[in-house]
Amino acid sequence: MAFMEKPQHLTERRLADAWAELQSHSDLGNPLEADAYRLAFADPEFLLRRETRGIRFQLEMLKPDLDQTEQGIENTIVVFGSARFPSPEEAQKNLQNAQRGGDASALALAQRQLRNAHFYDQARLFSRLVAGYSAHRRPEERLFISTGGGPGIMEAANRGAHEMGAPSVGLNIALPHEQNANPYVTPTLSFKFHYFALRKMHFMMRAKALVAFPGGFGTLDELFEVITLVQTRKAKPVPIVLYGSDYWKRLFNTEVMLEEGVISPQDMDLFSYVDDPQSAWDVIRTFYGL
Repeated sequence: MAFMEKPQHLTERRLADAWAELQSHSDLGNPLEADAYRLAFADPEFLLRRETRGIRFQLEMLKPDLDQTEQGIENTIVVFGSARFPSPEEAQKNLQNAQRGGDASALALAQRQLRNAHFYDQARLFSRLVAGYSAHRRPEERLFISTGGGPGIMEAANRGAHEMGAPSVGLNIALPHEQNANPYVTPTLSFKFHYFALRKMHFMMRAKALVAFPGGFGTLDELFEVITLVQTRKAKPVPIVLYGSDYWKRLFNTEVMLEEGVISPQDMDLFSYVDDPQSAWDVIRTFYGL
């Protein structure tokens, strides 16, 4: 019989046909059928309604989780830090351009960037230590670098892993001013989020440690959320490493918090200060007995 000539393969992705039809309409410039007639999961206008926000939450939760699991990413070291710290090479170039330009504010900015560029190199070296350790471990024992996927410290950490031939994760965020993934994130592990909350949840789901380099509001948001989750036992204890003791101790005075009784003495044990890549890695190794 005719219907027996083309047996249905169980692995055939028939649902993708709905999206292919939608794309074809777009490519040909044809109008879509009335939205009531579209399949619900192939209706962008429906999926972007306020009432379907919960579905979008679920999708942002599920997609990166499935992809990372399929690629063997189970244990990560999360590296946070400023997107504004360039590599030493870029900082030097910016300084030379500013010196030629003669603009005082541009020169001050370039000098500050050069002063902070060493953090880029140190994040890169830290990631190389993690990747070097994991290279000779069984898959279930490997640790992978995970970052916000952007420039600066995030780029440096992904770059260090890339230089060692190790995959690394980038959890990027859609912003009003588009932030593209840095070129060192493994392409199949480069994810883009709309919701900050889901992005931060993914950081924590696989994190075996957090290393926070100097950064701004975004870094502080991520850092204090992790500290709070661990303090309140909503998340398992993990090493929280504050890289750059001078910066962090100037930024927030934990002694004042202790004096005023808003934190307990034992809360000071939730994090460690370090000033070099090996010390950061040693904190993690000691915590897990590696």
